[in-house]
Amino acid sequence: MSKRTSRREFVKHSAAAAAGIFVVPHIVPSSVLGMGTGMAPSDRVVMGAIGTGSQGMSNMRDFLELGKAVQFVAVCDVDAVNLKRAKDTVDAANKNTDCRTYGDFREFLEKEKLDAVSIALPDHWHGIIYTEAVNKKLHVYGEKPICRTIKDGQTIVAAVKKNNVIWQTGSWQRSLPNFHRGAELAINGRAGKISYIEVGLPDGGRGIGTPPVKEIPPELNWEMWLGPAPKVPYRGVSHWNWRWILDYSGGQLTDWAGHHIDIANWGAGLEHTGPVEISGTGVYPPEGIYNAPVEYDFTCKYANGIEMRVANASRLKLGMGTTWHGDKGWIHTDRGNRLSASDPKILEEVIGDNEVHLYKSDHHWQNFIDCIHSGNQAIAPVDVAYRAVSVALLGEIAMTTGETIRWDPDKQEIIGNPRASRLLSRPYCQPWTLPTI
Repeated sequence: MSKRTSRREFVKHSAAAAAGIFVVPHIVPSSVLGMGTGMAPSDRVVMGAIGTGSQGMSNMRDFLELGKAVQFVAVCDVDAVNLKRAKDTVDAANKNTDCRTYGDFREFLEKEKLDAVSIALPDHWHGIIYTEAVNKKLHVYGEKPICRTIKDGQTIVAAVKKNNVIWQTGSWQRSLPNFHRGAELAINGRAGKISYIEVGLPDGGRGIGTPPVKEIPPELNWEMWLGPAPKVPYRGVSHWNWRWILDYSGGQLTDWAGHHIDIANWGAGLEHTGPVEISGTGVYPPEGIYNAPVEYDFTCKYANGIEMRVANASRLKLGMGTTWHGDKGWIHTDRGNRLSASDPKILEEVIGDNEVHLYKSDHHWQNFIDCIHSGNQAIAPVDVAYRAVSVALLGEIAMTTGETIRWDPDKQEIIGNPRASRLLSRPYCQPWTLPTI
């Protein structure tokens, strides 16, 4: 995450959050009272959290800053240190010691009666835990990327639609004014007809070789952390650095797809479809356990003629961010409230009443809570998040096979390439399986 604009700065400069914590001796979820989606705005949303590491704690704090709009009552993590820190944070907000703790998400989902859950986990767990939470009819704030594989993503999308719950993806750039403004200018043709998009994502790390096997920390349930991933000895990478190992993530490519590829889709009207052809190359560490691409560069062609190039930032002239190129110029947006154009006058354009006005949110976490009350779709819904990361996942498949991938965005399947099609999913280690819908 860019240091130029942190999520904390985003919250601080967003619409003012409600103040204070409203405490009652017994918390009853609104769903128990028959409210659920469409509940009155005065009713608090009762929440829990699964995954309370760095991102999970950050999200939980963002929700707690909403004051009496939200009541956290339970937390779950496989690391006892993270779990205690999360409980202490919730107890301090609630001014009691009642926050319940769990080391297994299955027990958490079975016992807790909640309205919503905030989930932040390594990507290889997303298919299982997101789907299980949604099958419990919980509203979900789920971290991006929403899936490690295309198959996982398709399953999560289907579950959300079947269970009719509110989903908000942690693609919080949608709730920042410069990204909203840039996308709105682009989709209304202020740079002309869009024919080409560049998406710059962070350069990958170079890896650390193969660290020695270490003793598993007593606070960490390593077997549960691995879950459906291959069983391997502990080497000290259970927090943060799992992003550079392909069994758990796709590196910077998939980690950032839910941000800049999502914005690219938003401003080009591509958020409900996908490319029809993908080709490109990647550079991978020559040795060591970190095997995610350190460089990547692939091009996606869409049925409407638009081409999108996704590459690590050092390969692109404008670097990080999203750049829409049209026949009248270009528009670029990035972190740090950056918004520029080939002609500064483009940025002064007024969007007319009869033009496209994109969904507006001033606070990503408040938007999720508001949508639970109203029943309206959140600004970063599940199908849109899936379409964003699917671009990165298809690029990953093209780089892995060294072949041009032909994709049917409606059927969501690879055309005429059984070898590549096998990479649409990853095998789960027993006894874990992808939940049924």
